[in-house]
Amino acid sequence: MYAQNGNAFMQDEDLLNTILADLKRTVREYTTAATESNCPSVRRTFNDLTMNTLRIQGDLYTQMSQLNMYQAPSKALRQELDKQIQSAHQTQQKCQQFVQQKIGGQGMYAQAPNVSQHQSNVNNPYYM
Repeated sequence: MYAQNGNAFMQDEDLLNTILADLKRTVREYTTAATESNCPSVRRTFNDLTMNTLRIQGDLYTQMSQLNMYQAPSKALRQELDKQIQSAHQTQQKCQQFVQQKIGGQGMYAQAPNVSQHQSNVNNPYYM
């Protein structure tokens, strides 16, 4: 990390900010991988990696904050937070309703099939 003349590669604050940004990116990547994984054990592994990386990121943020190396964003108004939470709840309810409609085969998105029911070929001697 040090150049031959003894000078630091980069300032500690810059280096720690780079590491912090990379930890945030890594969390996003792990979250995407967990979301897209089909195998339960792979999903669990990515969930564990996500949580461990979040812990490390939180620890680094705390240290940087204590050393006045990281400026936290300004505080949000409670009214704005409540508005965002309400909006998220409404979106969640709409998604749940949509899924229930799809699972139940009801609702405005349901449509009749445009082909007739196919015969099963399980007992057909031409297929194994």
